[in-house]
Amino acid sequence: MSIDELLQQAGQLPLEQQLQFVAFLIERIRQHYPTAKSRPSWHDIKGSAPYPLAGEDAQTWVSRTRQEGDKHREQVWNR
Repeated sequence: MSIDELLQQAGQLPLEQQLQFVAFLIERIRQHYPTAKSRPSWHDIKGSAPYPLAGEDAQTWVSRTRQEGDKHREQVWNR
């Protein structure tokens, strides 16, 4: 049976049976088609960077940048 004949016969089915046919084909293809890999989770890459990453502890960096930001805002406000 050719694809054209199959499509013609499928087109003669009631809509509900056409949907069942399509769902069957999609599920069959899904089982045989390699699934796309999902993006890695943060848990998958946890610990892959050396510590400390930029030569500075993360908490030290956060504290330093906050202090620098506070100083900068004070200078701007005092002008």
